[in-house]
Amino acid sequence: MISEKKIPAHVKVVEVGPRDGLQNEKNIIPAHQKIELIHRLSATGLSVIEATSFVSPKWMPQMADALEVFAGIKHKAQISYPVLVPNLKGLERALSSGVEEIAIFGAASEAFSQKNINCSIAESLERFQPVCERALQENLKIRGYISCVLGCPYQGEVSVNSVADLAKRLIELGCYEISLGDTIGAGTPLQAQRMLQAVADQVPMTQLAIHFHDTRGQALANIYACLALGISIVDSSIAGLGGCPYARGASGNVATEDLVYMLHGMEIETGIDLTKLIEVGHFVQDVLGCQNRSRVGQAGILKSS
Repeated sequence: MISEKKIPAHVKVVEVGPRDGLQNEKNIIPAHQKIELIHRLSATGLSVIEATSFVSPKWMPQMADALEVFAGIKHKAQISYPVLVPNLKGLERALSSGVEEIAIFGAASEAFSQKNINCSIAESLERFQPVCERALQENLKIRGYISCVLGCPYQGEVSVNSVADLAKRLIELGCYEISLGDTIGAGTPLQAQRMLQAVADQVPMTQLAIHFHDTRGQALANIYACLALGISIVDSSIAGLGGCPYARGASGNVATEDLVYMLHGMEIETGIDLTKLIEVGHFVQDVLGCQNRSRVGQAGILKSS
């Protein structure tokens, strides 16, 4: 049952477009355009912008310019620019760039873990341990991602207990925040609530974020359902960019423009200028050669003009 009593007054929006949004694009986006995208996003009022990923170029060619991109960002003191790292080698590269926050990623599905990072869930935790230990020694903040929290393209259903157990383990490793990702966009509102509640029984709600893909048009409905349970951190991607190279058919993340439009309509504060955000959405779509613009984005422009 959805109740509005726990809906937060303020939501932190975590922008993942420059990394999660662009990583699956077939055409390589030049570093200078990625940097420009981050600079434009920085001017909207966002407090967290995931900048890039220090993964092997062999596995993720779109992120081969991670060093150049991170070095080219004009960092603002009030904004965090986390980067994804898969292992110690990636962490060393990230440290050489002067990063202050990293993210690690695992899966609640054994099958997806094997496809995505070539190891079991237990083995992934073993890999994370030295990464987290070194990151904490360097005073870095660590964010944890969990994929396939509401379904897997290979094994189907995923147990909420598996999600909760993995979230607890990541907190124990030193993550300050856990992002719960519906990688294939399979979830519905009641399923999302049940999953979130199971995890919140193991990890405080204040340390949880949600990350929904919009494959079946359920992302905003799922986000609303989780807001009603008290979630106050939501991942999104400018212009709805994204997808997963290891999850066939998974469409993009929920669009940041759509998310902010909904949150502001619910009188929830974000600190984000929606008009500026829509302009950034148009910019990135022009960069990618997209023809279809966000419907909510267009409505926002018409409303503000």
